[in-house]
Amino acid sequence: MDDPREIAEPGYAGAAIPGIEMKTGENDEIMTRGPHIFTGYWNRPEETAGVLRDGWFHTGDQGERNARGKWRVTGRIKNLIVLNSGHKIAPESLEEKIARLLPAAQQVVIVGNGRGYLCALIAGTVEPAGVQAALEVVNGELPHYRQVRNFKVLGNAFTPESGLLTANGKLRRDAVNTHFASEINAMYEPKEDREAVSRQHA
Repeated sequence: MDDPREIAEPGYAGAAIPGIEMKTGENDEIMTRGPHIFTGYWNRPEETAGVLRDGWFHTGDQGERNARGKWRVTGRIKNLIVLNSGHKIAPESLEEKIARLLPAAQQVVIVGNGRGYLCALIAGTVEPAGVQAALEVVNGELPHYRQVRNFKVLGNAFTPESGLLTANGKLRRDAVNTHFASEINAMYEPKEDREAVSRQHA
């Protein structure tokens, strides 16, 4: 009979090998301990103290382990969005769900740090009606604080040349938030204010 740990499962890496300990800590951060862990950064004690505590290495990755003991990474701690309610949301899984329902979307970016609710920036040639339909599907599966309440469709896809992606195509979230600050702020204006602006530009 096959060892269940050896069965490939989409989206999951393998289980920890013998002698290696793994667990999740605060905010589902993956932590590991064992002979594979380094002793620290050379001449950088503060950085070492930030990642090595009580023998556990804090990876900075969020993740989960399934019933077969296999691990998968679900996000990065540094990307956590903290709403003004105190709820902490990993944007990556939400972005992936929305993107799967919008094949023409080049990028989906969830925003909302310090705000009352989540919004989304959608880059690509997508119709607002299609985005609204996708959000209704996604939001229907989520608690209220993880629901995306508003969105903005952006015409052009992000590129490394624009400064919004790294050279290997990863989002530069801080750059996106800065570049589209006015669009993001507009999504959080009271509805009557947004309607007034729309009439002015009609």
